[in-house]
Amino acid sequence: MHCISTRGRAATTGIDAALLAGLAPDGGLYVPATLPRLALDRPGATLADTACAVLRPYFADSRLASLLPRICTEAFAFAAPLRALRGEHDYLLELFHGPTVAFKDYAARFLAGALSALRAPNAPITTILVATSGDTGAAVAAAFHRRAGFKVVILYPDGRVSPRQAHGLGCWGDNVRCLRVAGTFDDCQRLVKQALADAELRARWALSSANSISLGRLLPQIGYYAQAALEFHARHGMPLNFIIPTGNLGNACAAVLGRRMGLPIGRIVLATNANDVLPRYFAGADYAPRATLATLANAMDVGAPSNFERLRHFHRDDDELRGAVSAQAVDDATIRDTIRRAPQQHDIVPCPHTATALHVLATLRAQGESAPFAVVATAHPAKFETIVEPLIGHPVEVPAALAKSLARPAASEPLAADDALLRRLLIAA
Repeated sequence: MHCISTRGRAATTGIDAALLAGLAPDGGLYVPATLPRLALDRPGATLADTACAVLRPYFADSRLASLLPRICTEAFAFAAPLRALRGEHDYLLELFHGPTVAFKDYAARFLAGALSALRAPNAPITTILVATSGDTGAAVAAAFHRRAGFKVVILYPDGRVSPRQAHGLGCWGDNVRCLRVAGTFDDCQRLVKQALADAELRARWALSSANSISLGRLLPQIGYYAQAALEFHARHGMPLNFIIPTGNLGNACAAVLGRRMGLPIGRIVLATNANDVLPRYFAGADYAPRATLATLANAMDVGAPSNFERLRHFHRDDDELRGAVSAQAVDDATIRDTIRRAPQQHDIVPCPHTATALHVLATLRAQGESAPFAVVATAHPAKFETIVEPLIGHPVEVPAALAKSLARPAASEPLAADDALLRRLLIAA
């Protein structure tokens, strides 16, 4: 599979090189030069088998081709159940059953397996740089922890993640280093992109990314959308529509690509928090990144979503893109109210991010929409107990995987949002 940059100023490259690089040399994001078309009918297939079938065309000419089944088996080793809610056509796609109880676990584990397989035996240690608004960093840390040939440097916005998220970022040690940045997620993302675009730095050190700017993080996420949509279509004979909580747009972009590949995916509706750059754009305004606001749904506190470049690349113009996706913003007061009502309305306890999508579902139903919709549940509510528990009036049971990480000591280092400081840190490491 040939890969090109969204900015069109980098040479075409193979998918292996794109995965190893993370970011294209012109600062753009790698995308497949063409999207394969799928004709899958896989009743009874496992999630890993479905993910492998979706990814196989991308890796047909890759060194990973023969290894893909093993990598997918390891990455998709835990369920992504599509659960019926109390509403007649309401569903929940649960993506929080992995080691860090967030949807990022699937793709982070795939990327770790892929990069390990691509690494030459005597290659220098690769440093994985990752900016996180809460969940990505822990998933990447878990996937690369003690993995030979790799170091991980996590950057997260100090004071803008939940206490348990912060603990999950700093509890790894060994080959994982955690930096709490005096700034926003957008500052963290800028620092990572600047480091990856620094030709001199990359000439001296092997750097890569595990954010959704990496094609190796984006493509595997199509797998669980494929599984849910194919399962639903086999049972009901119609496409499944999705409401996706989003910040940096990677998870939503995966759903869009899956639909363009021919999967039975219907409407795609984005749910954001008060950071409403995307809802404004999809309502007709110019795309205009803004300073990030801190919200209860902190993992979505993004004012300049990176994957917007990819969405634009795959559509002829703004009109076509606006016709393909819609978006709604949800403020903190509504998030609280949705969490408070969810146990009675849906028999679930949502995290703040999932709550944004539940509110969008309620809005669509109030407008008379009767089509089947799956709300994408991106994280377990136990990661946000200081928000959720006062609203529902009782403790949230802590999953075993989260309890395991909380039992370990955690540490992080302060860092100013300064490119030169990060550069010196990476050189000295």
